[in-house]
Amino acid sequence: MENDPRLTPLVRSLPASVPFVGPEAHERARGRPFRARLGANESLFGPSPKAIAAIEAAAPEAWKYGDSESHDLRAALARHHGCAPENILVGEGIDGLLGLTVRLFIGPGDVAVTSTGAYPTFNYHVAGFGGRIEAVPYTADHEDPERLMARARETGAKLVYLTNPDNPMGTWHDAGTIRDAVHAVPDGALLLLDEAYIELAPDSACPALPVDDPRVLRFRTFSKAHGLAGARVGYVIGEAGVISAFHRIRNHFGMSRISQAAALAALQDQEWLGHIRSEVAAARDRIAAIATQNGLTPIPSATNFVAIDCGSDGAFARKVLDGLMARGIFVRMPFVAPQDRCIRISAGRPADLDAFAEELPGALADARKV
Repeated sequence: MENDPRLTPLVRSLPASVPFVGPEAHERARGRPFRARLGANESLFGPSPKAIAAIEAAAPEAWKYGDSESHDLRAALARHHGCAPENILVGEGIDGLLGLTVRLFIGPGDVAVTSTGAYPTFNYHVAGFGGRIEAVPYTADHEDPERLMARARETGAKLVYLTNPDNPMGTWHDAGTIRDAVHAVPDGALLLLDEAYIELAPDSACPALPVDDPRVLRFRTFSKAHGLAGARVGYVIGEAGVISAFHRIRNHFGMSRISQAAALAALQDQEWLGHIRSEVAAARDRIAAIATQNGLTPIPSATNFVAIDCGSDGAFARKVLDGLMARGIFVRMPFVAPQDRCIRISAGRPADLDAFAEELPGALADARKV
């Protein structure tokens, strides 16, 4: 199919691959389910009971298309963030919204800047629209805003991608550093600030940025702290003129009624969100303790996962990961050195982390065999 003349030349040049292989695909390949699903950074603690009730209430009306404007959800998000609904766009998760953003701003040959080994779906979209990725290395396991902006100036980049807190390392920058990054965005460029995990980070990581600043778009999601990864609801906060451009290309009926109802109920249940923050913090501490007990080093995290330094190189970390997968523990690891010396463990329930603690010593022992 890759040589099918009906495909565009650009599509024929792309690899037939996706950034991530899902746990279900792994389970089909291994012929049995995982004992613990700790690799996709989902919220194993589940969504708000109020969100579940909203899903159940909306289900009989699933025959209807969702509101093409996501009016009620956008209005609630605007109140929550102290802005106007015109500053909010709702879409099919951050992944879908990144695809729309790249489509808006990147044509063949245009440059986008990111960090080497950062969240790969952004690169996937840039390649899909014929853009060129320029990447800079991490600094001490943190994305480096100064390097990102310097490369953007050097290359005339149109987009700069930065996550805070970071995926895959879980590290974060304080609000002042992020404000400085916005002020350093070169003329003609746009900063895409991916804040998928911001609800799980300390308040000091979340800057108060004016929504009318056309240099930055902030991406948020209901997939992580709100536990609705399967509902595919994300949103962008930005200057109204930039947000309005999305209406030229977005899928106006891409959001289901059930997803809209679930996200609205989740947003309104801040008590549940506080509960999830506590559960995630406890799970991060437990993962760090398990790592330390096995002679490994946990990386401080402001997300719902912990990157664990396995103390060697990527080949060794891959052996540890393979050993865990063979033992029924689904985990992932960073793709690029030096971050690939780590494995990445999602915050889980006590039973999930018990299983991880039980199987990690064996996976390490196998990896250390000559």
